[in-house]
Amino acid sequence: MAALGLLVDVNGQRDRPIEIVPCTLSAVVFERLVAGEVDIAVLPIENSLHGSVAEHYDLLLEHPVRIVSEGLLRIRFNLIAAPGVEFADLRRVLSHPVALAQCRSFLAANPQLEALPFYDTAGSVKHLMEQGLRETAGIAPELAATEYGGTILRRDLEDHAENFTRFHVLCRDESASDWPQQPANKMSVAFSVEHRPGTLVQALQLLANAGVDLTRIESRPVPGRPWEYVFYVEFRFGSIGAAEAALAALQMHCRMVKELGRYAAA
Repeated sequence: MAALGLLVDVNGQRDRPIEIVPCTLSAVVFERLVAGEVDIAVLPIENSLHGSVAEHYDLLLEHPVRIVSEGLLRIRFNLIAAPGVEFADLRRVLSHPVALAQCRSFLAANPQLEALPFYDTAGSVKHLMEQGLRETAGIAPELAATEYGGTILRRDLEDHAENFTRFHVLCRDESASDWPQQPANKMSVAFSVEHRPGTLVQALQLLANAGVDLTRIESRPVPGRPWEYVFYVEFRFGSIGAAEAALAALQMHCRMVKELGRYAAA
């Protein structure tokens, strides 16, 4: 759903059909992108309720890729069963653990339903349809019912309506300039600082002095170097000059700086 929504040109049109290539692991997504087996990748980076997808920050740093766009997807969960199944027939509900956690009120109000974790939201619907399960439903987005032929028995199960996931569109470094996009006003950067008092504060002050608006900061441990961290920041800027000044200031102060992408804020 995110890919179909994000992969349009600046005029909101799609100039060619999109072939979506599924991958079982996020690391495989990056491997296929870098190898040129796919042109672009769409991955979640943050959910408004459950926070960041930490692994994706690590993979962004490790691979020669660039963020070229971002977008928000409103998360809406539905109870989906095989055609002809009634709500009273159900005994089990399958879904990803995060989805189950976001539908606690519905599950608490229906204790007759045993909630079982599954590898994927849409995958739960695919599974019950393939296996012909008549006492099992899946909690998944509406597109899963359309894709696999299920029937929606209940809509909008999520505890909080203000539930959004932010996605990034990624390209290989060398092809990022070919991506059609709106004028950039946001940048993602990874950096590390010397392990001594005050270095992080000084780095953040440099961003403030450059006149950019820090919107997010995330820290990730450095493998093999206990208690040292890489910091990921996102900031909005009013001009390219401010963005360049911020980046240059970090490069002078920090041990490592990697620009992850410039793009239009969602």
